[in-house]
Amino acid sequence: MARVLITGASGLVGGELIRLLLADIQVTSVVAPTRKALPAQAKLDNPVGGELHELLAQLAQPVDVVFCCLGTTRKQAGSAEAFRHVDYQLVVETAQAGQRLGAQHCLVVSAIGANAKSPFLYNRTKGEMEQTLRDQHWLRLTLVRPSMLFGSRAEPRLLERLSQPLFSLLPGKWKGVAAKDVAQTLLTQAFSPGNGVKILESNQLHCSHRL
Repeated sequence: MARVLITGASGLVGGELIRLLLADIQVTSVVAPTRKALPAQAKLDNPVGGELHELLAQLAQPVDVVFCCLGTTRKQAGSAEAFRHVDYQLVVETAQAGQRLGAQHCLVVSAIGANAKSPFLYNRTKGEMEQTLRDQHWLRLTLVRPSMLFGSRAEPRLLERLSQPLFSLLPGKWKGVAAKDVAQTLLTQAFSPGNGVKILESNQLHCSHRL
């Protein structure tokens, strides 16, 4: 039985994941700090406020597993600095909060092409985030790197909508993946045995029930 912490619960993958967590008999409670309140659920602890880092700092009850599904784009965030705040700083702070609360396993949604040495802001930020999490020396760290995500966002992204037909046809790790498959992969990995760092590329997320 596990108590879990999740950030990004109102996003595309996070929304799918929290539904799975709340329905899973292995999960006793779900702590999900968000900016706007989520629908009330029996197992859900939903601290609400404007700044995620403040909500994380206020958490005191132990957790066993931490999930981070945070993610944005430079356009959506408004600037490179705002993008990095979400996709690097808040992800790192989520992991730090999980460690402080006793979690042994951290699972994070990264992205295809994550590379700390990339000349591209998006890929470089994801790569730097991954490296910082590695440097936290988790007993177990799971990084999933989806390509284009398929699903219904609360705030649709035009480029994603236009690109989905192409990404549905691409081969291997470049092929787009449904957000619900990413969420199922995260849940499956959270309760499967293993230690160390595990990286799952997009083509490993389509048949998550087989992982």
